[in-house]
Amino acid sequence: VRVSARAVYSKYSIEPASPINFGAVLKGTKKTRTIVLENKGVLNFNFCIQQAPKDASALKSRSSKKGESAPSAAKHSMERKSSSVTQGPLNLGMFTVSPCSGSIGPWGQQKITVECLAGQEGTCKEQLCIDITSR
Repeated sequence: VRVSARAVYSKYSIEPASPINFGAVLKGTKKTRTIVLENKGVLNFNFCIQQAPKDASALKSRSSKKGESAPSAAKHSMERKSSSVTQGPLNLGMFTVSPCSGSIGPWGQQKITVECLAGQEGTCKEQLCIDITSR
């Protein structure tokens, strides 16, 4: 009996890389930006977007030690499979993020919409955490 296996981990890219700047937005109007989360590996993975913990710098350094692939600006030319979405929008201050979770197949991608509805005058900054299983 011959037995074989190949150990792999999830590979992905996030475009654009942080930060996402909406610039000046007229009070009472909306502006939208899109983030593309792409699976560059051979396994399905699930993702979940949530508000980053207060000490996000500690989270960033911890996750980079686990072998995450770095965000890449390169586009992949292979056909991408669609992903399934499992959760509604996340509201953070004047920002709305959708979808907030889902599953992406090998070489698939998910477009994530970040909408800014300018309410009060002033600057609004939020930090998001994109958690990818089995990274």
